[in-house]
Amino acid sequence: MSKYLIDKSTLIDWLGDGLELAVLDIRPAEDVGYASPLFATNLPTERLEAELDRFVPRRVVRTVLVDGGDGTAEAAVSRLRQAGWTDIHFLKGGIPAWVDGGKELPTFDIPGVPFVTKVREERQTPVISAAELKTLRDQGTDVIVLDTRTLAEYEKAHVPGAVGVPGAELLLRFKDLVPSAETKVVVSCAGLPRAILGAQTLIDAGVANAVSYLDDGTRGWTDAGFELETGRTASYGDPSEEARQFASERGDSLSASDDLTFIDRQTAERWNADPSRTTYLLDVRTPEEFARANLPGSISSEGGQLLGVAYRTIAVRGARVVLVDDLLGSRARIVAHWLARRGFEISILLHDFEAEERAAA
Repeated sequence: MSKYLIDKSTLIDWLGDGLELAVLDIRPAEDVGYASPLFATNLPTERLEAELDRFVPRRVVRTVLVDGGDGTAEAAVSRLRQAGWTDIHFLKGGIPAWVDGGKELPTFDIPGVPFVTKVREERQTPVISAAELKTLRDQGTDVIVLDTRTLAEYEKAHVPGAVGVPGAELLLRFKDLVPSAETKVVVSCAGLPRAILGAQTLIDAGVANAVSYLDDGTRGWTDAGFELETGRTASYGDPSEEARQFASERGDSLSASDDLTFIDRQTAERWNADPSRTTYLLDVRTPEEFARANLPGSISSEGGQLLGVAYRTIAVRGARVVLVDDLLGSRARIVAHWLARRGFEISILLHDFEAEERAAA
């Protein structure tokens, strides 16, 4: 028996001991689907060697590979140990052993749906059904649908007339898209999590509009017998000065009760070089902004995605997470507002990317 094998009870202990731990589901993405039963980061076997450093920045971090029970994790552990990973293990029996028994087990992260459901119950987030939304539109009511998924997801299919606004962009883009306080705002996604958090973000930020989320999102729309629309039919442009001022004011309101920690670039670089602790520098701006200018060592991690599926990026439990944003900080404030409530250690680094772009021009 390999000395690098651990059993289910050991992994349960490790998940609860508070020390840094990375759990990677190495099955094919199509087998894992939306989320691993462990809420582990999915990194398929064929990408392990090339991409593991991105997800687990320090090779001394305690790391567990979980396969489909087919032995691929044991072979991968052997290869990665030869490549310098000193504390890497594999789970006996893989995912089949983990789910055997059916009882609820500790996970790598608080699952998105239970967390969001709790938010909805505590805050009583307003909801609207597809049929009710259709009726409002048919009656000529001033109503706008904001789809908080990534723009790529939005393009595939969305509620007709919806505007694509990924979750972390809501405050920054809001005033340009919804200039009237009388407009009813409906937040949508594919199902529930990002729509609920998007709607509650706007409510917590104190926007004057009536805000609700679309029950079951695009799925609820089709279940009601309505057709979806495809393509990037409507999205946001560069924010106006009025929109930026609105985002600044509403961002302050959103964070009023949050215990935010702001750090400078030197601190982030020192943390990133710390050999005893894992630090993620996650740039929560749009991928396009990241491509134009970014900080060395940072990872493009669109803020809206972090809200619902943080485990897809933050593989090391117990790591420090630094959210990188522009000087306005609207996106980082939204992400911090929710991730801190899920137990992540969050800091914010604001940087003048516009000045860098001007200097490079």
